[in-house]
Amino acid sequence: MKIKKTILGIMSGTSLDGLDFALCEFEKSGNNYSYKIIKTDFFEYDNVIKKQLETAQNLNSYNFIKFHKEYGKFMGQKANVFLKNKPKPDFIASHGHTVFHKPEEQVTFQIGDGAFIAAETGIPVISDFRNLDTALGGQGAPLVPVGDKLLFHEYDYCINLGGFANISYDVEGIRTAFDICPFNFIINKFAQLEGKEYDKDGELGKSGNINKQLLDELNNIDYYKFSPPKSLAREYVENFYLPVFSKYKISNEDVIRTVYEHSAFQINNCISPDKKVLVTGGGAHNKFFISLLKKNIKNDFIIPDKELIDFKEAIIFAFLGFLRSIGEINTLASVTGAKKDSSGGNICYSAC
Repeated sequence: MKIKKTILGIMSGTSLDGLDFALCEFEKSGNNYSYKIIKTDFFEYDNVIKKQLETAQNLNSYNFIKFHKEYGKFMGQKANVFLKNKPKPDFIASHGHTVFHKPEEQVTFQIGDGAFIAAETGIPVISDFRNLDTALGGQGAPLVPVGDKLLFHEYDYCINLGGFANISYDVEGIRTAFDICPFNFIINKFAQLEGKEYDKDGELGKSGNINKQLLDELNNIDYYKFSPPKSLAREYVENFYLPVFSKYKISNEDVIRTVYEHSAFQINNCISPDKKVLVTGGGAHNKFFISLLKKNIKNDFIIPDKELIDFKEAIIFAFLGFLRSIGEINTLASVTGAKKDSSGGNICYSAC
């Protein structure tokens, strides 16, 4: 029996650059899954909404709820622009933008009210993907590995270099995944101190020098002593990473160069040699960092085409929506540490 649906995936990552849209057709045939990209696009945040998202955690409860709804309406409006003259999807699958993530307290919150997206577009919306998993005692993250396993199984490892670097792979048929280390979340902060939105091609880091003492201190942060399941979030970085940098009176270029070395070291700790590694996310465009990986780690690092680099997470969130819409598991307990697998995401219909 074949099942086919068209889903629009919407993703906002910790890098705070904008919204990724991926309109995809998914098909299930027996136990096999396939996808076809219909259209992708990116909507850059202006300075106003970027600042609102960056500081949302500081809002009082009323204004936070108000912004949650306003941002949902904004996402719906952008979805309407994206979908103009395109096939109407069966569902929209929206990750939202993570503001709070403290799974040890069973708290995770992605801003962007699905009801307002549905009201704006007239399309059923699946959102709030992480909440059920945290209720089941899981990390609520990462969620992408189920897509890695079912859609990108030809690779031994899938690494995404976004705000955080994360990894996904099978161990004796069981999926394992976790955040490796902070990546663009930190690099962008120091690039912005140099008047750049990000470190294009790694040029800032390339011009810097490794600070051995800082490198050693970063590699000894407690997070690296934890075993999976584990995940990183803004709160952890602000509490345990950023204070480390403040102790060093070195150039921003030296900081970025040291973070690159730290990231390459941590990635190397997570993978076995002579394997196929798919690398996606904004960091896959970073020529200097990719050259570091290829130089220092004996693996076949595969950098796919630009569309997959930039939109893989939005594609997979569309796929999570597809799985949710047909009542199949889209969150793996082996990855998150929850009591059991689940099919997360609240479905909101604008009309019956």
